[in-house]
Amino acid sequence: EALAGYCDDILVTIHADNSISVIDNGRGIPTGVKMDDKHDPKRSAAEIVMTELHAGGKFDQNSYKVSGGLHGVGVSCVNALSSWLRLTVKRDGRKYFMEFHRGVPQERLIEEVKGERVSPIRQVGETEHRGTEVHFLADQTIFGNIEYHYDILAKRMRELSFLNNGVRIRLIDQRSGKEEDFAFGGGVRGFVEYV
Repeated sequence: EALAGYCDDILVTIHADNSISVIDNGRGIPTGVKMDDKHDPKRSAAEIVMTELHAGGKFDQNSYKVSGGLHGVGVSCVNALSSWLRLTVKRDGRKYFMEFHRGVPQERLIEEVKGERVSPIRQVGETEHRGTEVHFLADQTIFGNIEYHYDILAKRMRELSFLNNGVRIRLIDQRSGKEEDFAFGGGVRGFVEYV
């Protein structure tokens, strides 16, 4: 979203329970049911993004002309490797929510539309805001004792800030009270000058 020019504010929080949340003010992950989905029931675009590899950024005429990252691998892998993941999407005046346990959707809605079984994402309210929140707890049965190192995350957020001109990235550590605001510009040149 940031690379495509739709997001200029990202908040990353390390919570006291060692979960992580990432909130942006982008357009929000698409929420409509994909009627061409081969799955039964047919799923929302948001569920597909969260559960299938290589699914990001391909859902409508507003697909990205520019992309960064791991080609849609990132969030679906985080989801599969998390004890729980909670997705909140704010899009088109509506607020949606979906929870996963180890990548599996919980409390799935099933409806029938035009003779097809569909599973829409649950609308939980209305909003004037837009964006996506992903909040997850890494699975300790996979990773063992997990300890996030603030300094390592801060370094990465700083690098991302230089590479995404005009994007403010905030990092908050509720465990220690540390907090930093990264809003650098200048790309690679700015980063080299900083170093």
